[in-house]
Amino acid sequence: MKQVKIALLGLGNVGSGVWKILNFNKSEIFKRCGFEIEIKKILVNDINKKRYLDIPDGILTNNFCDILNDDSIEIVIEVMGGAYPALDYMIEAMKKKKHIVTANKLCIALHGDRLFETALKEKVFLYYEASVGGGIPIIKQINESLTANKIEKIVGIVNGTTNYILSNMTESNMSFDKALCLAKENGFAEFDPTDDIEGFDAAYKLSIMSSLSFEAPVHPNNILREGISNIRIKDINYAKKFGYVIKLLAIGTLKNNSIEVRVHPAFVPKNHPFASVKDSFNAVYLKGNAVGDLTIYGKGAGDLPTGSAIVSDLLSILRNNLNYCGINQARNLNNKYDILPSDEIESEYYIRLNVKDKPGIIGDIGTLLGENNISISLVTQDIQTKHQVDLIFLTQKCKEKSINNFKEKINNYKNLNKLENIIRIENLNN
Repeated sequence: MKQVKIALLGLGNVGSGVWKILNFNKSEIFKRCGFEIEIKKILVNDINKKRYLDIPDGILTNNFCDILNDDSIEIVIEVMGGAYPALDYMIEAMKKKKHIVTANKLCIALHGDRLFETALKEKVFLYYEASVGGGIPIIKQINESLTANKIEKIVGIVNGTTNYILSNMTESNMSFDKALCLAKENGFAEFDPTDDIEGFDAAYKLSIMSSLSFEAPVHPNNILREGISNIRIKDINYAKKFGYVIKLLAIGTLKNNSIEVRVHPAFVPKNHPFASVKDSFNAVYLKGNAVGDLTIYGKGAGDLPTGSAIVSDLLSILRNNLNYCGINQARNLNNKYDILPSDEIESEYYIRLNVKDKPGIIGDIGTLLGENNISISLVTQDIQTKHQVDLIFLTQKCKEKSINNFKEKINNYKNLNKLENIIRIENLNN
């Protein structure tokens, strides 16, 4: 019987999922890879912390050197999260000829070049399926199943926390703050949810998917990014009124030798499949020039779905008999595409203004929109009080810079109470 010893860096939600899968599915895993897998060491901060997992004595350690200097450990699974010390640990482990499986989207998005260069130099495997989409096998689809295609577009709902919040706001008429509290109570949001609700997490994932799909470097800092913290029940209800639901989308498009990348909330047509992606589920749509349209749907977070992706990567290494054969999961980023400046990105928009109840205001604002090359497709109003009116404009497609110019001008308009929100409208059937 062939055996392999591995180590886990971290025993949080995802690390616990990996432990459970490797123990509960031991016989099935052996049948599929021919190896008996032993978790020899697990790196944790506090060895004495009470845990619900039954872990034998001697496995937990708070010293990374116990793993690094153990030559019997051939594979290291990194599930710590965060850039540091995870990045340094993975680099050091690869220099000791240990293969790496990671779920760390932050490290792959921001420091992928360094990681892949080290893996290539040391001739070890580096797998990272779990860094995007939890249990959705999107990285394998791009790297393996779609290699005969030129991928032209990616659209994804790739953050379970924001999708859970928006689903509760839509289905239960719940405020953003209440939906966020519920997400925390049910384990879908961190104590500090900034990375999720402000779109950073989705931007890291889009960076990884776009770099692979378009074979060109896409840094997260070059992605237009907006979060969902400004979405209100009024916006949810107006979206319903006009035939939409609001989702946080990650969009990457290759056109005219440039890459357009953006993460933001958007109106999605209620009859589109993405409108039915609820709770913490994720979905990714890919358009290839040969395969056409492809959509992958599944659980995007959680201990077992993410753990499943990690174990799948582990089995990929074992099926190669731990012998690096020149096929590194490295990214071919040789294409020289420009990143389209955010000002040049085009969308349709929903604009919600609170204004004074005076004659001529719709005309004034319509003129201001026209002066900034923004055409109106629909306008409606709701009287809030004797002196306040909600004005809603839906626009035709226009450039981001036109919207930014309009925002600057409208904020100086004497009859404006408040610019409440501006949200993009995405016709995903195009």
